[in-house]
Amino acid sequence: MTSRLTSELASRLATIALGHVTREYPNHILHGLEGPEDAKTPSELHPVFFGSYDWHSCVHGYWMLARLLRLHPEMPEAQAIRDLFATMLVPDRIAGECAYFDRPMARGYERPYGWGWLLKLAAELHGHEVPAWGAALSPLTERIVQRFRDFLPLATYPVRVGTHYNTAFALRLAADYTETVGDGTFFELLRATALRWYGSDTACPAWGEPSGDDFLSPALIEAECMRRLLPATEFARWFDAFLPDIATGEPRTLFAPASVSDRSDGKIAHLDGLSLSRAWCWSSLASTLPDTDPRRPVMIKAAHGHLKAGIAHVAGDYMGEHWLASFAVLALTETE
Repeated sequence: MTSRLTSELASRLATIALGHVTREYPNHILHGLEGPEDAKTPSELHPVFFGSYDWHSCVHGYWMLARLLRLHPEMPEAQAIRDLFATMLVPDRIAGECAYFDRPMARGYERPYGWGWLLKLAAELHGHEVPAWGAALSPLTERIVQRFRDFLPLATYPVRVGTHYNTAFALRLAADYTETVGDGTFFELLRATALRWYGSDTACPAWGEPSGDDFLSPALIEAECMRRLLPATEFARWFDAFLPDIATGEPRTLFAPASVSDRSDGKIAHLDGLSLSRAWCWSSLASTLPDTDPRRPVMIKAAHGHLKAGIAHVAGDYMGEHWLASFAVLALTETE
């Protein structure tokens, strides 16, 4: 186990993603049909993001490749990534993705998880070594930004599950995009929404964690969302009230990696992702605390334990392999 994204590990993770982002089958499509003409193959529906078993996993596979290429441009897989992007991240293919999102039945398509990851990809491509990649993606990026702008004022309540519908995770990813491109108005919408949804939360018991197919911790991703969106002093007050007993290892369920009984079962395999996303959250949250804070060593220990539990299983069975490496890169590279 490593706690760093070494060149060797970057190469291994890139190889995994290159093996699935253009692998069309098996494929899980969540697709609404308005008529028989809408019954099409994944690559007909999505000219770019048709691989990796499902649309959102393909998007964050591309994000991971872009991140790895930026951090380790010397790795052997770098040219294969460049060739992939030069072939796929082009205007005519992105136009096909836009056409899908323009369908009336696609109003809520991939909301909010896929939306967040698309903006995370856009942020990563912004200022990358080939500006044309991000420029080609921009029409789809603009559509997703508008979807957030339209949806958030209508969303009276957050969704607190540990799976794709979690709203805090989407806000957290979208915040990186707003900062990268300098969209302060969008950032303020995200912040106001987070405060409306989560601002009064205190003494989180985390009693429902982990659920049987979680890959996010509802408690920790909410805290990470608020860390990202609030000023430091305001977040510190909120965090003290939200998880007041961290120094004594409570709530206990947040500190123990989940047991994964069957990695060939796609839902149960989510729990490896839970370990990786918790590692990311614990590390990021610990970075806000001074070295003398008694919570800090407890949180860092939890981060290391979860990373060790999750990173060993990023490959092996396709039910996890098509997405887990992206969460490993989050855990290894997203700590402040």
